[in-house]
Amino acid sequence: MLGKVIRVLEYSRYFSLPMTILSWLIVFVYSTACSGKIGYGIVSLIGICFAHLGTNLLDDFFDYKYLMKKLDFDKKAYLENSQKTKCRYIISGLITEQEILGIIFLFFGLALLCGLYLYLHCGIGILYFTIAGALVALFYPLASRICLSEIMVALAYGPVLFGGVYYAMTGAYSREIFILAIPSMIMTVVLLYIHTVMDYEFDLHEGHNTIANRFDSQLDSLIVLKGLLIAAYAAVIFICIPDIADWQVFLCFLTIPLAVDLYKSLAMFSENPETVPEKKWYHFPMENWKVLEERNETSFMMRMYQSRNLMIYFSLFLTIGILLSLLI
Repeated sequence: MLGKVIRVLEYSRYFSLPMTILSWLIVFVYSTACSGKIGYGIVSLIGICFAHLGTNLLDDFFDYKYLMKKLDFDKKAYLENSQKTKCRYIISGLITEQEILGIIFLFFGLALLCGLYLYLHCGIGILYFTIAGALVALFYPLASRICLSEIMVALAYGPVLFGGVYYAMTGAYSREIFILAIPSMIMTVVLLYIHTVMDYEFDLHEGHNTIANRFDSQLDSLIVLKGLLIAAYAAVIFICIPDIADWQVFLCFLTIPLAVDLYKSLAMFSENPETVPEKKWYHFPMENWKVLEERNETSFMMRMYQSRNLMIYFSLFLTIGILLSLLI
């Protein structure tokens, strides 16, 4: 039983959950300082995590259905590709369509139960944020085919997540909370964008129109990554201008070397996808590394871990900065 649960979590790409948890932590700390109710914040986190995992599986399921309709789809060639892990578990027969749909309904059902609980205890505003989140989750698989993936992620990890958690904890709306969301929201978009850069050719072949593959090459598409990274750090300044927090939030600037390291790593990947940068102590955590080496997936996952960990450290320092500015 435990083994099945672990496999389901792997299929759901549980390794991306930290970006949800850390985004939540920022608004949770801020809302707690505004006399927010901690219990409702925790229920919100549980619901958001289930919605995240369900959306990952739903996106995979729609990709799988699209691939199966392609007359020139070569299952063997697809499974031999070590970098493209999405849908492999369905295509290889490790799980059936019915089972994956059942898990999707289970995850979304649990997320809705959390939303229902908050609606009954916190008010009508929860309904609005729940509907907005559901629409983002359902539209995301289509959005990935029309260059709107980044917009969907920005909505989910910006106004929907921050506004919803703040409302659940305080029972109020706040313009300031949407400004507070911008830095971590952009850094989360960075994680998705890096995925689309590395999937440049695969997305083209599978009918995904992304911002990255609108450029002539992977290397050219990195101009957007550079812009997103600069925007994420610049947005921290705007938290201070309306006095949402003080200078302590600039602690997140300590992660700038990691951002530069990530950019260089993506540039290396764009020139040669087989290269694996030397793993340094500041790249921690990179779980299941030995397994990834056996599967020859280190090149792809190294960059995914780098981008995820940048978002983790950036959000942690931002959270500490907010906490210090509110306490001092």
